[in-house]
Amino acid sequence: MKVVAFNGSPRREGNTKILIDSVFSVLEKEGIETEMIQLGNKKVHGCTACAICKEITDGKCHIKNDLLNYCIEKMTEADGIIIGSPVYFADVTTEVKALIDVAGYVVRANGYLLKRKVGAGIVAVRRGGALPTFNTLNNFFLINQMIVPGSSYWNFAFGRNPGEVLNDTEGMQTMYDLAKNMAWLLKKIV
Repeated sequence: MKVVAFNGSPRREGNTKILIDSVFSVLEKEGIETEMIQLGNKKVHGCTACAICKEITDGKCHIKNDLLNYCIEKMTEADGIIIGSPVYFADVTTEVKALIDVAGYVVRANGYLLKRKVGAGIVAVRRGGALPTFNTLNNFFLINQMIVPGSSYWNFAFGRNPGEVLNDTEGMQTMYDLAKNMAWLLKKIV
């Protein structure tokens, strides 16, 4: 079993990565392989609705989007997918939005390539906007017929400067509970 995570934060070592790492720590103890892909601060292009992916059906975006095609390939190979984002004006980062739009179109146009995989969104938030961001991530998973595990609260933790999320006891417990539920679910369906 394998879970791939996409860090949508431009801060490679920021709070989003810390939250993903905390989930990975539990998954790895449960015997699940993990891989993180840095997406934030990378040059990606959003979907243009050209529909070439629907015509050619090779599981790829056909505009110059090598990194997003790599991400789509990793998603289709994995059993579980985590997308992590900090909050940018009450939503995901532009890189995460590009991933969601491009991957969403491609995987649906190619027969719902992510159907019945496990998906979880993780949000690092300074103060407000966590729930709209979390909803954006969950909407991607749900429209692609994925299975979303619950946790003891919504999957976000508070912190502005790198490392501050570690001071959010409830947020960190939520990540732990998410990881345990994700591992349990993966073992049941894979």
